[in-house]
Amino acid sequence: MTQPPATILVVDDTPANLAVLFTGLRRAGYKVLLNERGDVAVQTAVDVQPDLIVLDVMMPGIDGFETCRRLKADPRTKDIPVILMTALTDSVDEVTGLRAGAVDYITKPINVDVVLARVHTHLTLRKLHCDLERKNAALEEALATIKTLKGIIPICAWCGNNIRDEQGDWVSVMTYLETHADVSFSHTICPTCYERLMNEQS
Repeated sequence: MTQPPATILVVDDTPANLAVLFTGLRRAGYKVLLNERGDVAVQTAVDVQPDLIVLDVMMPGIDGFETCRRLKADPRTKDIPVILMTALTDSVDEVTGLRAGAVDYITKPINVDVVLARVHTHLTLRKLHCDLERKNAALEEALATIKTLKGIIPICAWCGNNIRDEQGDWVSVMTYLETHADVSFSHTICPTCYERLMNEQS
């Protein structure tokens, strides 16, 4: 099944920069959304849930640092990677951006190849992170199942074939395990039963 293209939200108040980034990202196969203001970008991110945000630092209204802080403070957008983009070259500004929650920093003038490389890297990292979260969730579910089976299970002392489940109903051991441990059974004969069967037939 073909995966849909990743959605990139680009935020910059300079139309020329938006045009360059829109063209480069579209040619690379991404879906691109454009905003010119930080406050609008925050709402767009909430509504659209883009896979990554490329965010200019120097903008009217709230700047890129504050926009990034607001994105990271909102549970709905905190996991979206943000790449900051600026003409500032002071290391203090870079640290400010990273402390605001950005994952990377790109300096202007814009080099489309650099932008594409950074976007690809952080989309890959995000996918790996999401895959890891899904695997951890599956592992926790499996551990919960194992924990259930480690408890004391009432089993019939007379026949040894039936178990009383959580609802108080008596079910066969096979039915209980298939329900609680996600297993299925194939049937064969153990050596003890085989010997007993042979003795009965002789």
